[in-house]
Amino acid sequence: MSKLLIDVGSTYFKASSNGKIEQFFRNFDKTIEDDLKEKCGELIAKFEKEDIHICSSANGGLSTLIIGVTNSFSLKFATNIAYNSGINIIDTILFSSIKSYAIPAELIDVVIIVGGIDSVSGIFDEKLLKYLKNINYSNIVYVGSALEVEFMRENIENIVILDNIVNNRLQVEEEGLKHYLTNLYQSDIIGKEDIKELYHITANQIYSTPYIVNSSLESLHKKFDVVDPFILIDIGGATTDIHYGTDLVHDNLIQESGYDRLVLKKLGVYKSRDSLVFAAKNNEFVYELLNLLNVTENILEEKSENATKILMQLSIFLVLYKVSSQHEGYITLDVEKLNSIVFTGGITKVLSFDDVELILNFFYKKILGFHQIPTIIIDTEYKIWTIGVEDVSK
Repeated sequence: MSKLLIDVGSTYFKASSNGKIEQFFRNFDKTIEDDLKEKCGELIAKFEKEDIHICSSANGGLSTLIIGVTNSFSLKFATNIAYNSGINIIDTILFSSIKSYAIPAELIDVVIIVGGIDSVSGIFDEKLLKYLKNINYSNIVYVGSALEVEFMRENIENIVILDNIVNNRLQVEEEGLKHYLTNLYQSDIIGKEDIKELYHITANQIYSTPYIVNSSLESLHKKFDVVDPFILIDIGGATTDIHYGTDLVHDNLIQESGYDRLVLKKLGVYKSRDSLVFAAKNNEFVYELLNLLNVTENILEEKSENATKILMQLSIFLVLYKVSSQHEGYITLDVEKLNSIVFTGGITKVLSFDDVELILNFFYKKILGFHQIPTIIIDTEYKIWTIGVEDVSK
């Protein structure tokens, strides 16, 4: 036996060894370590710590507030970078109107301040400081004009200063902020007390599950009949993640080649159930879709196996809708160009091929007016997750 691969999700544990994958529903009355040892103790005991690899998506992503100077540049660029770094955006604020914005009631994981090219000064003033004093946040980062750095350092405690994301040609420079946010997302996972205890089990770094899944995409063609361009949708208990090739980004803001991901914190099926229901109720096409599924809107209030199945189907529709040109607010992907859509995560144990096909038919034929839909690939055995862990652990 070479390796034991473990994924700690918000609702389930998954353990993979010798090509066999087992899934266990979590007991939330126990710590993650105690629960894992109770369910997989005998299996864990067969491996050395160096041969055990763990990833986790149990934190459900980070929340951020972005304060920028223009909608067309600073806010737009920062929003794209944040979404691609596994960040859930609570709100974006146009600095010129900052007095009119409400104060977020919840704890913000990170505040991003951005604006101006490096030759511009006098952008921010006391209005920013007054607003920040009323916010409860854990981290704050500045990625705007270099001429404003002194103002930021003198007035905002513990602020992280990074290179401007808007260059003098009004193009996005993503690397610094993306690296910072990705590390913050990673640190949040491994910094959780329950997750840190798992280093009693493994001698290897604990990664975030979205990072692991994203790492598998270049090798996906070796295991699945996937045709480019494609996206991968991972629907779990706390979040729904889309992994995609950067050539599908409609705005073409991301400069690097390869694959990226978008984490939608409010479209999970278990921990984010209430926000998923809220999103469904506020979508103009959902009630027509519910009728197609032969259920009424009352299903959204139920707590049953059938209700969970319906929510999983709705999450597929909502995530496609939110990243299509039909909706503003998220990164826009060219879903019209897709040849394949790959599904992984908890839904693969609940939804059949026909269940998924019905949703794609509704979205592509009803919403987009297409005659055909992309090829559907369902990762029922969680092979994608194991590909990613194996690639990272080489």
